[in-house]
Amino acid sequence: MKEHISRDKAFELLKKYNSDHFHIQHALTVEGVMKWYASELGYGDDAEYWGIVGLLHDIDFEKYPDQHCIKAPELLKEGGVGDDIIHSVCSHGYGITVQIKPEHEMEKVLYATDELTGLIWAAALMRPSKSVQDMEVKSLRKKFKTASFAAGCSREVIKNGAEMLGWDLNLLFERTILAMRSCEGYIAEEISKL
Repeated sequence: MKEHISRDKAFELLKKYNSDHFHIQHALTVEGVMKWYASELGYGDDAEYWGIVGLLHDIDFEKYPDQHCIKAPELLKEGGVGDDIIHSVCSHGYGITVQIKPEHEMEKVLYATDELTGLIWAAALMRPSKSVQDMEVKSLRKKFKTASFAAGCSREVIKNGAEMLGWDLNLLFERTILAMRSCEGYIAEEISKL
């Protein structure tokens, strides 16, 4: 288990640079997804660490969108975050804003699921339930193929992420839906406190 910033301090650091509920909700979603994947893939002892990487991954996006993953190291260092987390956070911008390649399986999961969580959330909001609890892979595949739907969610990054992990898209979709189901209630509760 790596020594790292506490979860509470990481959340405070996130809120220092992010006030928009949408951005905080996305950070909490990616945190929950990363923790789920850590347990699912055999890294359960590091689930909190994976979650903190997910929580902080977009720390610079709200205030510095043009410097995404470029400004992050400075903000994270000032907040007492170690180089390992900084590398992982920045690696999700690989080929987009930075050339820091995802190396560890955790970094590949972050790269693959970041954009996908946005697509799944947008698809869930279109459902009568407004929830991922009844989301199906088939339904998500349709939305994925419709380029105009949630157009800001890069299909290319999602495909590249699945390829990095050696998974087909259906497996990535299925696992990420399950991951989002696992934390949906907790996120709604956290957002209601803001």
